[in-house]
Amino acid sequence: MKVGSFAPLPPARTGVADYAATLLSALSRYGETTANAHDADVALYHIGNNQLHREIYARAVSRPGVVVLHDAVLHHFFLGTLSRAAYIEEFVYNYGEWNRSLAETLWATRARSAADPRYFEYPMLKRLVCASRAVIVHNPAAARIVRAHNPQARVIEIPHFFESPVLPDPVDRVRFRDRLGLRPRTLLVGVFGHLRETKRLPVLLRAMQRVWAAGIDAVLLVQGDFTSRDLKRSLAPQLDRHPTILRAGFLNAGDFWKWAAATDVCVNLRFPTAAETSGIAISMMGIRKTVVFSEGEEIARIPENACLRVDRRPGEEDTLAEYLRWLAGDREAALEIGSRAAVHISGEHALDKVASRYWQVLASSY
Repeated sequence: MKVGSFAPLPPARTGVADYAATLLSALSRYGETTANAHDADVALYHIGNNQLHREIYARAVSRPGVVVLHDAVLHHFFLGTLSRAAYIEEFVYNYGEWNRSLAETLWATRARSAADPRYFEYPMLKRLVCASRAVIVHNPAAARIVRAHNPQARVIEIPHFFESPVLPDPVDRVRFRDRLGLRPRTLLVGVFGHLRETKRLPVLLRAMQRVWAAGIDAVLLVQGDFTSRDLKRSLAPQLDRHPTILRAGFLNAGDFWKWAAATDVCVNLRFPTAAETSGIAISMMGIRKTVVFSEGEEIARIPENACLRVDRRPGEEDTLAEYLRWLAGDREAALEIGSRAAVHISGEHALDKVASRYWQVLASSY
């Protein structure tokens, strides 16, 4: 059996590209697996919610194979791909003629789509998941959304893999923190990856202001590039001028792991959500870091004691601030949560285990 893998690949600045490249190598241990192999016996299509996946989506619909759904909401993909008329017809195909006027409204107000929950409530998956031989997702929320668009779909939940990185040794970690001006007990709170509205940066900044107002020794790291000009315009001045906020843009793998190892707590909030599983969050858990998630079905498989959860309701900021104050004062608690996280990730998300499950799905879809 020959497998063709269709995905963005490095140097594309996207987590899907890194994921696909690593998985391609891991699957090659089981059989012939080639990027963009048009003569393959079965195709593995990596689908995400951006224009890098335009040709891959079209091929996945016209020449069905196994789809890896990295985002279970493709609404923004269609907003960026289709004309007004084609978008409305695609929306009607998904949700019925009685929703045509809603489609017209959503098109007219699409400038709000990055943060408006309505665009996340209509994932527009029907055409893709009805065509595919199998759909691989990373969490129960994504599986539920797929089945809502096609109850007969063959949906397989496979955890997002973790591959152990090469980390700085403890001495180098301390030296790196020293160069950043951090004291031994400074709590370094990090948010990583592309900076978009759904990451709740304003909420995190307000929570950090409360932490600093309490006299707590904490520093915020904001890593990644802005994907939204409006968000950058509103937040960049505050981030760039604040004395206890560190900024880092896009980082290569080696530099990323320096910052990750130096960080004590990773904040990974999401709302609205595209039912995605954060590869960064899985990696941070894998290297024994405490991760703070937004509560939701997306993290239902993670043990309660292996991470921290923040309700998406109005108490979000209060809960996050309390967590950060607690972790700053009880560093042993942060270490314990991180240790439990690493145990879970090593048991359920190991690359070899995940690749084996992929291969089983591909073999049964041949």
